[in-house]
Parts: sequence; C-alpha cells; structure tokens
Amino acid sequence: MATILAPASRSFDPLGISGRSLPMQAALLLIGTGVLALASQIAVPMVPVPITLQTFAITMIGVLYGWRLGALTVLAWLGEAMMGLPVLAGGSGGLAPFLGPTAGYLAAFPIIAALAGYLASKGWTGTHVVKSFLAHFSANILCLAIGGAWLAYLIGAEKGLSLGVTPFILGAVLKSALAAALLMALARRKAQPLDL
Repeated sequence: MATILAPASRSFDPLGISGRSLPMQAALLLIGTGVLALASQIAVPMVPVPITLQTFAITMIGVLYGWRLGALTVLAWLGEAMMGLPVLAGGSGGLAPFLGPTAGYLAAFPIIAALAGYLASKGWTGTHVVKSFLAHFSANILCLAIGGAWLAYLIGAEKGLSLGVTPFILGAVLKSALAAALLMALARRKAQPLDL
C-alpha cells in the first residue's frame, strides 16, 4: 500500500515504509521526532553553534524514511521546537533558536533530509558506500552553506565561516562515513536470508 508520504517504488526500503499504512507512517513520524530530539541532546557546546548529532540523524531519517516522510518528520520536529518543546540542542525550544545564530541551520534541516532521501532513492545508499557517503556529505555541506550564510549575515562573512562552517567540516566527514557504513551493513543484513 502506497501513500502520499512514501511512494511504493523505493529500491532501498529496509524499514518497509512504502508498504505501511498512513497511521503507521504517522507513528514512524513521531518516533523520528523523538530520535531527532535525542540526537540533539548529544552535543559538544560551542559558540555560537554547538556540534550535535542532529545532521547525522536528519540524513539517516531522510534515507530510511524516504525524502517525503523524512522531510515531513524534520518539519514536525521543528514544529515541536517552535511550540516550545525542549527538542533542540541543549534542551532549547521556542522561537528564539529560529531567530538567532542557529536559524540558518534549522531552516536547512528539512532540505537536507529531502536531499539525502532523494539521492538514496536514486541508488546513493546501501551497498553503494561511496555514493552513500557523498549523499550524506553533500547534505551536510548544504546545511553548512545555508547555516553559514545566515551566520555570516548576522556576524560577518569571516566570522561566519570561521565559527559556523570550518569547525564542522571534519564532523560532516565523520558523520557521513558513519552513516554510509551503517547503511551498508543494514543493506547487507537485509540481503542475507534469515536462518530459522
């Protein structure tokens, strides 16, 4: 059964989302927002933007859920944050994070979930480990570009680059490599028949 959120023609669908009912996809969306909230709390405090596992979780949700449900899950999580729930880094919520230094990154999050999910739908995932890495890394770099541009607007180009982009590049490489490795392992495990 296909729904608007997850089209039936997904070549990499280890969670079987494309065949799930709309209520089950809604439940997965809520689970995804919980995963994002938890990933946000795993953070290294930095000024003006902390290092978190958010982008790792966001690109993984985009790939595992598909670009539509992945982007919608991220939008729902951001909506929870706007309503004041403490789901962002450091337990923050409310409108302030959407107006301050992190606003550009937050705006980029649904876009990068959709990008990672779209590239996965084109085969850039699973056992295609280099393409998988590039899909996640491209999404991370796009996030840094959008977030860094907003930060540059607020504090100047040089400071925006040195505080909002450069410190996060190594993390983007590491998170992308981890995502590609996990997705390759998941694809291989899914391909192996179960011994009963």
